[in-house]
Amino acid sequence: MCESIEHKDRYRIDDLLQIMELLRSPEGCPWDREQTHHSIRKNFIEEVYEAAEAIDNGDTGLLREELGDVLLQVVFHAQIEREAKRFDFDDVCDDICKKLIRRHPHVFADAAADTAGQGLQNWEDIKKSEKDQETVTQTLHSVPKTLPALMRAEKVQKRAAKSGFDYPDINWAIGDLRSEIEELAEAVETKNKQAITDELGDLLFAAVNVARFVRADPEESLTKSTGKFVSRFSDVEQLAKQRGIDFKEADIDLLDSLWQEVKNNRK
Repeated sequence: MCESIEHKDRYRIDDLLQIMELLRSPEGCPWDREQTHHSIRKNFIEEVYEAAEAIDNGDTGLLREELGDVLLQVVFHAQIEREAKRFDFDDVCDDICKKLIRRHPHVFADAAADTAGQGLQNWEDIKKSEKDQETVTQTLHSVPKTLPALMRAEKVQKRAAKSGFDYPDINWAIGDLRSEIEELAEAVETKNKQAITDELGDLLFAAVNVARFVRADPEESLTKSTGKFVSRFSDVEQLAKQRGIDFKEADIDLLDSLWQEVKNNRK
């Protein structure tokens, strides 16, 4: 280990900052030195998703590890900016502390918030003021385009709904979903790829509206359904093997019958 880094039983944030500074130095790691914000952008996203998966699995040991990986990404980006003399990790900490104090006037000032909803409303009102968002459209544009599509659609819909632009009830949302299914079917008949793409997007957007009304997270719902599909597919493949069925050569009717059998057995 480099002489400037001590062996310790326990390290703290200052140690992490020092280690990252060393890794980016001429005496450090060639790979770390070469990285830019853009080159490690994807790493940042992946680490956050891995932390989210640890949360979903209730794995606190893994969560501890993955939070460290997320923190590493924050420190990495901050070190790149420190070298450019634009800001450093302390500035990042300073900014978020000030933001938390500003946006919790019911805790740090004399505003009132007796419920979680009121606390959230205080946050959103102050955020809009800070960002000079005077119109609803501005709040919609502020939803990051880099969010997963379902998540972005949900956030956009929620912000639009706060202005009163929303279906009166779930039946309207379901009716719109059915309408979009019909429009997609019509687009498929035309074999126009662009029209099909557009209508498929409208269908997914309408499905997110339904999810919002039933208070279901569309991103989580699709993730669970995908996991369920993988699990059932595995069972179908195993069932076919047990019965001496060549999975790749079997026709779709036979595979569908196995699928239905697995599905019914799981109920």
